[in-house]
Amino acid sequence: MKERKIKEFVRKRYGIIAREKSSCCGHVDTCETIDLHESISRKIGYTDEELNAVSEGATLGLGCGNPVALASLIEGETVLDLGSGAGLDCFLAAKKVGKNAKVIGVDMTPEMIEKARENAREGNYGNIEFRIGEIENLPVADNSVDVVISNCVINLSPDKKRVFQEAFRVLKPGGRLMISDIVLLKELPYFIRNSIEAYTGCISGAIIKAEYIDIIKAAGFQNIRVIDEISFPIECMDNDPTVKAIIEDLKITPEESKEAASSVVSIKVYGVKSDRERS
Repeated sequence: MKERKIKEFVRKRYGIIAREKSSCCGHVDTCETIDLHESISRKIGYTDEELNAVSEGATLGLGCGNPVALASLIEGETVLDLGSGAGLDCFLAAKKVGKNAKVIGVDMTPEMIEKARENAREGNYGNIEFRIGEIENLPVADNSVDVVISNCVINLSPDKKRVFQEAFRVLKPGGRLMISDIVLLKELPYFIRNSIEAYTGCISGAIIKAEYIDIIKAAGFQNIRVIDEISFPIECMDNDPTVKAIIEDLKITPEESKEAASSVVSIKVYGVKSDRERS
């Protein structure tokens, strides 16, 4: 799949999600949407207290972890969220770093940026700025942020090497990276790996775990650690109408479907930019 085609498809898909309030696990009836988003969010690590503390529209059930919970944020720090969506992680980070600090959210989908800004106004967050931009070319200055977080977004990028190079560039010396993302333990079956629809469903854009870690190392990060690793929920494949259609068309058995899901895991990865480094 060509990079530009992937990006445009991802942008279009997430624009629809922003407007329709549906998750990456497929479309649902409006009356079920809030419960589904909160249920998914709890499964991936958010507490009821965190979900109740933010605007209802900020929780879209799009993540695969809770990077803020593991980032050990300190009051006064500047935080950057790659692929900030409707703003959930930015709002949680803002509460931890305080009103005199700054949180920046970057997303390439105009509808998501609009939604996040609306949620920020509703929640009266004065220390958050949402910027339109691509995570491969961040609209952020060199050596300007203390912490980079991201939640199930880098797997969607066709140029992950560039994403981590950019994250390294914008971090201050001594700054740190804490991300949740989807990776593979083994290659996906052909029918998913080559489906652009499955790509936007958080699955086929993922790469082998070891390759993912090597890319982070190559960008310059040190002390890299996988903090946590959990299986990817099978329901995220089962509930995606596009993936279901592909499975039915190709007569993929339930056993083969489960085998594909077993290839996918969610990991939380930590890394540090050495305090001796300069971009």
